[in-house]
Amino acid sequence: MKTVINWRVFFILLIASVIAIIAILPYALELQSGVLEQLDIPIPFPILIAIQVIQSGLLFAVCTFLGMLLAKRIGLGTPVLDAVARGESALNKVRAFLPISIGLGILASVLIIGLDAYIFQPALIQELGEKANALNLTVQPAAWKGFLASFYGGIAEEILLRLFVMSLLAWLGSFINKTKDGRPTNIIFWIANILAAILFGFGHLPAFSTIIPITTLVIIRTVILNSIGGIMFGWLYQKHGLESAMIAHFSADIVLHVLLVL
Repeated sequence: MKTVINWRVFFILLIASVIAIIAILPYALELQSGVLEQLDIPIPFPILIAIQVIQSGLLFAVCTFLGMLLAKRIGLGTPVLDAVARGESALNKVRAFLPISIGLGILASVLIIGLDAYIFQPALIQELGEKANALNLTVQPAAWKGFLASFYGGIAEEILLRLFVMSLLAWLGSFINKTKDGRPTNIIFWIANILAAILFGFGHLPAFSTIIPITTLVIIRTVILNSIGGIMFGWLYQKHGLESAMIAHFSADIVLHVLLVL
């Protein structure tokens, strides 16, 4: 009897996501240090962190399960982990996409840096004046913290945004336009890819609202800069599997948060 999903792959992804959640804590805590100092927390801080990790782990368990279920129905998935779960070598699969994954990750980071430095930052300064400098005055965690945080981007965010959200959107889109074998058409995949990337951008706005006024320009900047990589990662997910998108996202974050410490 066929199982609903590959449970070995499920637990690999779940364990990896929990590790990624823990890994980002030093980075996130430093960014939020000023806010945390002003809060009157009624329970010990370590217990609060443990609760948050457990809650996040449960969320990712649900998203991973649903994502794998939907991905299976639309012809996407985790080819490398599937091979590992079967006891097969996955080296050839990794070699097939590794160069393009790393290359697109680096390209995404370069585009983000260039657009922000030469287009958005000057425009923000013109619109907001000195308030725009708040984006550059926020705490910049050490490179080792950025390195650990890169695992969250490469693993957890890809599980959430590509495996779950993009798969869900593509599956829903298949009811509107699908191929003869019942899978979403290429245009549906692209729409799902772009929408997932845009949602990722909007998800960053609450954090920015604490340091800078949210204007139309700020919204456009946040959505575009975060969508650049997201669209590339979504294309990799569709063409080569989730692992390819993970490597690209990790590579981009290494450039942004380790090599350049942004």
